[in-house]
Amino acid sequence: MRAAQYYGKEDLRIEHDVPERECGSGMIKPPATPLTDNPLKIAPAFCGICGMDLHEWSGGPTFAPSPSTPHPVTNEHIPITIGHEFSGTIVELGPDLQDASWEVGENVCVCPSIYCGECVSCRIGAENACDRGGFVGLSGWGGGLSERVVVRERMCVRLPGGVGLEVGALVEPLAVGWHAVDVSAFGEGDRVLVLGGGSSFLRRPPLWRDLSASSRGEISVDAAADLRWGPGPIGLSVVQALVARKASLIITAEVSPNRQSFAKRFGAHHVLDPTKEADLPGRCRELCGGLLPDVVFDCAGVPASIRAACACIRARGQVLNVAIWEKPVPFNPNDLVFKEATFKGVLGYLKKDFEYVVGALKEGRLEPAGMVTKKIGLGELVEEGFRSLVEEKDGQVKILVELDGE
Repeated sequence: MRAAQYYGKEDLRIEHDVPERECGSGMIKPPATPLTDNPLKIAPAFCGICGMDLHEWSGGPTFAPSPSTPHPVTNEHIPITIGHEFSGTIVELGPDLQDASWEVGENVCVCPSIYCGECVSCRIGAENACDRGGFVGLSGWGGGLSERVVVRERMCVRLPGGVGLEVGALVEPLAVGWHAVDVSAFGEGDRVLVLGGGSSFLRRPPLWRDLSASSRGEISVDAAADLRWGPGPIGLSVVQALVARKASLIITAEVSPNRQSFAKRFGAHHVLDPTKEADLPGRCRELCGGLLPDVVFDCAGVPASIRAACACIRARGQVLNVAIWEKPVPFNPNDLVFKEATFKGVLGYLKKDFEYVVGALKEGRLEPAGMVTKKIGLGELVEEGFRSLVEEKDGQVKILVELDGE
């Protein structure tokens, strides 16, 4: 079958002879772990290019497992098929699903989380923080940038009528924003500040590898900074989740003019440029009627954003860190202590976040189609996809690959 195979830094190949995995009897490429947990075979329809994919292409392998360190759950390593933001149609059921509720021809989106089910995090229901975690499309078990992919039943979320496959491919990034709001102290009617219109680098380096890309010198500081302020839609996803969950006031602070306009389009009441605000806390206080935001979401992940978050939060409010940091930064806990405020980190999502997002899409509380700024075919992946995100980063938000396209 045809699939996008990732070999390493700036080495992404569209190959036509990638073995198609079997549905039920295990993986075709030993010694990979067999898929014995009720597998389904899906024909991907659309797959988004994530900032993490871009990070791997421009400076990896970092998250993708190297030949010397296969992934501990999949037991696979590069070359691997990439793509983890995808939707598709069921084309085959595993033998244990023949009498189940799934049917060939149904449309689904995929929660691509891979986790061990055995570590402390998994045992307490925090599989998004699994010590050996990974993703379909990044850690093995195939990926969405292919003609066929076999996934576990537990990864699939049915797309109801009215929610098309194109929007279905946006559920994964939307789930990141939904999860951030869900685990926060946010309540209906709260006033919120979102820093950064989008963080394109949203998962931590895996605990199963001793990684520090910046310390190894494999990614320059400038490149990392470019990625961090790249075209990821996570901040926009947070804004949309806040709108769906009835925030009374949403303020965004974003330096990119393009993402400023998108934030306004998706429901932000006020959009500020932090480089032009001499007193950002004072401006927030003015917009909040003499108060300060109840919750601040930091989706930018730069030293200035964490300082701004702590300065703008009200007493006993909460700062949510959605971004991933390339390196340690100066941080004074007194900025929170003197307000009795809290700081919380959030990571990725759980399957229930996919289910909530799909429900909100069905009800019309989320309308994310405008996030798609470009659609391309698989054969255009490098030039019109990855290079476009690097060279036109202020003009692109989400590029979707249409697997039926050329």
